[in-house]
Parts: sequence; structure tokens; C-alpha cells
Amino acid sequence: MLFRSEKKRTKESSLYEPLGTDSEGNSIRLLDILECEEEDILERVDLEEKTGKLYDLMRSLLSNREREIICLRYGLLGTREVTQREIADSMGISRSYVSRLEKKALKKLRAGFEGSEG
Repeated sequence: MLFRSEKKRTKESSLYEPLGTDSEGNSIRLLDILECEEEDILERVDLEEKTGKLYDLMRSLLSNREREIICLRYGLLGTREVTQREIADSMGISRSYVSRLEKKALKKLRAGFEGSEG
């Protein structure tokens, strides 16, 4: 019976059990590896603010076609990421034209984003 009860615990390990040592000779515990940092609230607010600004710029600066290409390429507004080739096939245009439109749209967004920050 002792063996059966021990068998159930063979896969258990303590969070404080040393796993090894780092390059400086300090012991590394499982807890050190599993510890996650809390998300910084300021970073999250900043990201949400910049995302909102990006969507506003997309609406005001880009044509419908450019907006659609950017959304599809980068998986924005609930779409999945799509390759330039897939976009070209669905729109009936060449892949190189998709690339030119994407580059032009990104240039507009970058200029608009940099202009609104300064």
C-alpha cells in the first residue's frame, strides 16, 4: 500500500525544490521559472490609446481598399492574417500591386502617427 500511495505522488514536485543553478551559482527553483510579472497598467493604457489612434488614422487617411489590405495583412478588426498572395487572389489584382498599396498605406499611417504625437 505504501508503494501505491507513493506512486500517486511521483509526478508531484515542490515549487521550492531546487532545479539547478544559474551561471552565478545561485539555485533556481521552479517558482522562479513560473513566476509571471504583472501587466503594467500604464503600458496597457498606452497601448489602448495608441491602438485607438491608429484606428482613427486608418479611417481618416486610408482609402477603403488600403484599409481592407492593412486589416487583412495584419489581422486587425477581427480578421485573420492573410498573405499578399491571398489578398491579390481575392481582390483580383496582382501581388505586387497589393505590396505597393500596403507600403503606401503604412507610409501614410506612419506620417499621420508621427504628426499627431509631435
